[in-house]
Amino acid sequence: MALEINETLNIDDDLLQERFVRASGPGGQNVNKVSTAVELRFDLAGCDAILPRARARLERLAGSRLTDEGVIIIRAERFRTQERNRADARDRLIEMIQKALVEPKRRIATRPSRASKERRLKAKTHRSDVKRMRQGKPDPG
Repeated sequence: MALEINETLNIDDDLLQERFVRASGPGGQNVNKVSTAVELRFDLAGCDAILPRARARLERLAGSRLTDEGVIIIRAERFRTQERNRADARDRLIEMIQKALVEPKRRIATRPSRASKERRLKAKTHRSDVKRMRQGKPDPG
């Protein structure tokens, strides 16, 4: 079963690897016995379905979760059951890939209008006048 990212992109299960480990934090005796946390590994280097520009954005989004071998590691231990942690890890991976697939809008360089420049300068002059008026000059008398 493939992991569905959107209508056009599916990630093959061969590129995903799940490992169940013990969760950290509070939980009483159960936390020491049951491996409920999930470590989801996604082989980005071996994935040809993601285009190079989206892959670069995904690498930037993954940050420290990306290993030198090109594997994204997501650790999920928010819930008390393996199933919910597994779903959480997969949902977080899907969300990260979907963010990377969105092409950022190109910025169109604009210049400030003449009126906005004049308003800015007028505001600066007004502020300067206010500060000058606050400087109390000592009375000569």
